[in-house]
Amino acid sequence: MQTLRHYASRLPLVALMLPLMLVATSCSRYNDNGSLSIAGVIYLILAIAAIISLLKQDWDVTKKIIWGVVIWFFPIGGSIIYFLFSGRK
Repeated sequence: MQTLRHYASRLPLVALMLPLMLVATSCSRYNDNGSLSIAGVIYLILAIAAIISLLKQDWDVTKKIIWGVVIWFFPIGGSIIYFLFSGRK
């Protein structure tokens, strides 16, 4: 596990921003003309805030991955669950 932490601490900023980019591209709340709806904008802001908060935590990698999966698979509810129950600082 220490080897994983060692490599994770050496990742460049671009690799750490990958989950943020994946969240941004997964937003599928579009209107008929292709523009984002209000729900899509709210989801995007909430998910980005949750991912940034998640990356700032000093947790181990496993806990971050679990919370990242919760945020990813439960679009709006996952972010809300993260903010309510994660025990972040």
